[in-house]
Amino acid sequence: MYCVYVKGGMNVFHYDYETQNTCSVLISLDLDGDVVHNVRFTGGCPGNLQAVSRLVEGCTVEQVEEKLAGILCGRKPTSCGDQLAKAVRAAYEAEVSA
Repeated sequence: MYCVYVKGGMNVFHYDYETQNTCSVLISLDLDGDVVHNVRFTGGCPGNLQAVSRLVEGCTVEQVEEKLAGILCGRKPTSCGDQLAKAVRAAYEAEVSA
């Protein structure tokens, strides 16, 4: 799900991404163009995911993908970081086509 709203005079694109195969079940984020803001995870490991959210604040979609895509969690085929990389790409593509 996505929506566009105005914050501080800028159009902000909000996106919710339902994760797969992770302890977190939802990633919510905002995009300003291709810059990622306000990443929030629902579920998962709170401390680690707060850290990830802070570390990617202000990064571009490409930077998040470069840092996190392909990371696995144990024997799972993905991780919360990998799902975040997928989420920012999905949000960016939805923003461009909106």
